[in-house]
Amino acid sequence: MIGMQKKQNYAASTSRSGFNFDNCKRNAQLLAEGYRPPRTVKTGTSIVGIIYENGVILGADTRATEGPIVSDKNCSKIHRLQDYIYCCGAGTAADTEQLTQKTSSELDLHRLNFNRERVPVVCASRMMRSTLFRFQGHISAALVMGGVDKWGPQIYCIYPCGSNDKIPYAAMGSGTLAAMSVLEQRWHPQLTLDEGKQLVREAITAGVFNDLGSGSNIDMCVISCDKAKAEYLRTETITSERGETIAKYAINPNTTVVKSTSILSIEVLNKNVYEVSRLPSILFSSSSARFLPVEPQASSGHHMLQEMEIGQEEEQQQQQRQEDDDQIPSGSQVTGKSKNNADDEQKEQ
Repeated sequence: MIGMQKKQNYAASTSRSGFNFDNCKRNAQLLAEGYRPPRTVKTGTSIVGIIYENGVILGADTRATEGPIVSDKNCSKIHRLQDYIYCCGAGTAADTEQLTQKTSSELDLHRLNFNRERVPVVCASRMMRSTLFRFQGHISAALVMGGVDKWGPQIYCIYPCGSNDKIPYAAMGSGTLAAMSVLEQRWHPQLTLDEGKQLVREAITAGVFNDLGSGSNIDMCVISCDKAKAEYLRTETITSERGETIAKYAINPNTTVVKSTSILSIEVLNKNVYEVSRLPSILFSSSSARFLPVEPQASSGHHMLQEMEIGQEEEQQQQQRQEDDDQIPSGSQVTGKSKNNADDEQKEQ
């Protein structure tokens, strides 16, 4: 019985139930002991939401980054909560997707439990803010939520710590400054549908061209008060297209073209000759100039130099011997001279 209960508790603890931060205390203890935490992966994006005269328009770019690497060029950053409530996410892609899916399922249950045709937009905002506040900012999700209910079009700007703003236009992400500058300059409450789309395009484009984390295409979602469902415009506009090469190159693959060759004439101005130092006398025997074995660590080039020097030493010794022989007379010559001198003396007597 105890074993079955442990298995049930383990299965309940490992089941997928949204976000889990059980290791926060362990991580805090490791940091206190001096361990370095892994670096977080920063993502960049530009998301925008505005209210026009008859509804809400949401816009986002489609670039997903992993630090300096573009991991996805056509990422969907506009998530569905209900048919008339959509949400744009900035931050970590996994956090925004899981949070919106969890909130969408909670809104479906809320609509069925209370038998409502449309859940108010503020209810969706409240659910998201409660989840984010419960985890104290550990969920990296910054959201721009827009929807239409019986109280009209609404835009909510929800922050990772759980706070929110209800404003007529909003921008979040790494391209916030550039996008917000466009919105503050050109937004007004009497915007038509076409003017609102163009304003969202220009705001996202400003974020794309002033932020390295934003790019590729523009997704838009139009939620109108007259329609039951929103109109999701996937890759509605292409902001940054890949450039085309103008020149044509007729070079075969894995080859290199030699465009020019040049031959330089070298003139020797100075010539320095360096003598090789003689080997120590220990390498030679006293009786004959024979080469003695040298340490095996010496290279073959060093052996050749030693043999050349030994040959020169032998030649010098032979020359020295010949010179000595020429200077000292032989014994036969000396005896011959002495005999001649004795004969001359006898003749004189």
